Amino acid sequence: PAKNRTFLDSLKAGGWIGGIIIVMSVVAVAFVIDHALTIRKERLMPEAALDQLEDLIARGDLQAAVQMCQDPRNYSLATDVVLAGLERFQSSEFGFADYKSAVEEAGEDHTARLYRKTDGLNIIGVIAPMLGLFGTVEGMIESFNIIASTEGAAQPFQLADSISKALVTTWLGLVVAIPSMMAFSYFRNKIDALVSECGKRVERVLTPLSRRR
Repeated sequence: PAKNRTFLDSLKAGGWIGGIIIVMSVVAVAFVIDHALTIRKERLMPEAALDQLEDLIARGDLQAAVQMCQDPRNYSLATDVVLAGLERFQSSEFGFADYKSAVEEAGEDHTARLYRKTDGLNIIGVIAPMLGLFGTVEGMIESFNIIASTEGAAQPFQLADSISKALVTTWLGLVVAIPSMMAFSYFRNKIDALVSECGKRVERVLTPLSRRR
């Protein structure tokens, strides 16, 4: 009786190219888990820390606010941006006038780092279908080589493995690329939303500085 082809058999037909794509899928899952844990409001702009900073700055205790921002336990996008504004305010003779530029520079730097953090998903989303296409081409070349070596008398079972490689690698590439690109787009949009919200919150925290001369 004919042996039923299992899903594992189909994956094995993808050969070494299919193996690389499977490894890339594992890496993509790791990226998604990491981004889900780190690119969130609680990590980028902890509300409790910002409330405490807002109270310290409103009372004029800028040194305590700086020390709080420098504490590694309080490190976040929001506290780092606030720290940049406070340091510029204290170090510059016209700090009240240009502390906002320091805040903007720090915010842009953090935003760029968050964007670079998600580039891994974009790279996987681009490379995976290309590898799938490479496997397709390789499988078709193998099939034509078999046809040529048998002078056109190749039996279907002789071509099955090569055709399977051509189809399986394309399928694997798309299965990995589509979710990766969706996750990449999702996290990019989430970064934009969180950075915008964080900018408004930091501006509220630092508002008392604009009243000081």
